[in-house]
Amino acid sequence: METSSTARPADPDRPEHLEQSEEFRRLRRSFRGFAFPVTAGFILWYLLYVLLSSYAPGLMGAKLFGRVNVALVLGLLQFASTFTIAAWYARYADRHLDPPAAAVREGRTAGALAEPRRADS
Repeated sequence: METSSTARPADPDRPEHLEQSEEFRRLRRSFRGFAFPVTAGFILWYLLYVLLSSYAPGLMGAKLFGRVNVALVLGLLQFASTFTIAAWYARYADRHLDPPAAAVREGRTAGALAEPRRADS
């Protein structure tokens, strides 16, 4: 067990140091700013479908044309919204998450190269 006198100094290549950097925090905030609201919205949309199926069978069974009813259309829209959200996230990540993540990764690598690791670590 390490005591405060034997603890190693902060290594820029260690995850603890990375998590405390402002760039990493900004990147995490950006991810959460997208992922949490979109996830909450999708869950609410899904719960709406489940609740309508349970408590509004008359509405869900209403025929739109032929044998196609409201429930079938809303169920297919669940799939469409899933693929739309996946494409939206990929585009968001390409523009807003990947460039800062690369910068954080390069900064971490540059720090590790500038200060070589000690043999005892």
